Amino acid sequence: MKFLDMSIMHDNIKLEIMKAIEKVYDSNWYVLGNEVSEFEKEFATYCGVKHCIGVGNGLEALHLILKGYDIGKGDEVIIPSNTYIATALAVNYVGATPIFVEPNERTYNINHNLIEDSITSKTKAIIAVHLYGQTCDMNPINEIAKMYNLKVIEDNAQSQGALYRGRKSGSLSDAAGISFYPGKNIGALGDAGAVTTNDDELANKIRSLRNYGSSIKYFNEYKGYNSRLDELQAAILRVKLKYLDEWNDYRNMIANIYLENIKNKDVIVPYTLENCKHVYHQFVIKTRYRDELQKYLKYNNIDTMIHYPVPIHKQKSYQELNYLKGKLPIAENISEQILSLPIYPYISKEEVYKLSNLINKFRSGINW
Repeated sequence: MKFLDMSIMHDNIKLEIMKAIEKVYDSNWYVLGNEVSEFEKEFATYCGVKHCIGVGNGLEALHLILKGYDIGKGDEVIIPSNTYIATALAVNYVGATPIFVEPNERTYNINHNLIEDSITSKTKAIIAVHLYGQTCDMNPINEIAKMYNLKVIEDNAQSQGALYRGRKSGSLSDAAGISFYPGKNIGALGDAGAVTTNDDELANKIRSLRNYGSSIKYFNEYKGYNSRLDELQAAILRVKLKYLDEWNDYRNMIANIYLENIKNKDVIVPYTLENCKHVYHQFVIKTRYRDELQKYLKYNNIDTMIHYPVPIHKQKSYQELNYLKGKLPIAENISEQILSLPIYPYISKEEVYKLSNLINKFRSGINW
């Protein structure tokens, strides 16, 4: 059983994808053309925001938002201690300092009750990472930000289509960075990303920053970047966007099979906040016997993954944060105990039942 297999999903839409690619090929316009502008309109409408700006990838989306808000050297940005390294890299790219806040142990997302203790006079923004397919608890985060005049940025790399109190992820803050990496709930056939926002000034600035700092050719308002969503990927994403809700519903159906059938007392299954719709980019279980369970499942031809095995503050690339080892115990504990099970459209329901039963039969210390 593969951890991820997109072949059925892609086979179902192959003709539409090929027609979209052919249309771009025949247009002879490959950068910032009609496909990008139409996708930006369609994705903005889907998320329920005024603006979508296509960029090169999800990391660049976060980077450009921070740059657009003039966050830089000497500033601090609050991020969760349990996240992918891209969240921290974006902060470092603008010269600011990431300040880590521990997650809620049930949702794995940033714990809003701990944010205020980390706010200083240098704090300029909070990045709320919607991890594994579920949004953060955004109302209290936005209330804290309002009290301290901070920007709130969603890292929406993993939760496209998720709902928080009836509103889509990507519309719950000042701006959101989106990743369309191929394995995401809606993924391109290569790297791609976007920014969503209702902030007119920010949207205009990012449109310029992504294109060498220019909104009129050869006239440059800013020292910008080359970070543009290309026409081919935009055309592919336009096709896929039509199926995103269907694919998310399938993920929910598979997740419900896991939730209803995994009964092993040593395994903790995902928890969903009230008034939220999870879209299960990953189905992440937790157990004290993670490594042993992973080997057991591999022995039974089941592929799994760990998201993520090493917290950012323990990465070699962040060795300057060695002083934080042991001071972020929740993130460290999560990294040692979580395991992601296969979930994607259109994974076989029979295989999911089989995997659930295998987990129920697992016992630590027993040979298999």
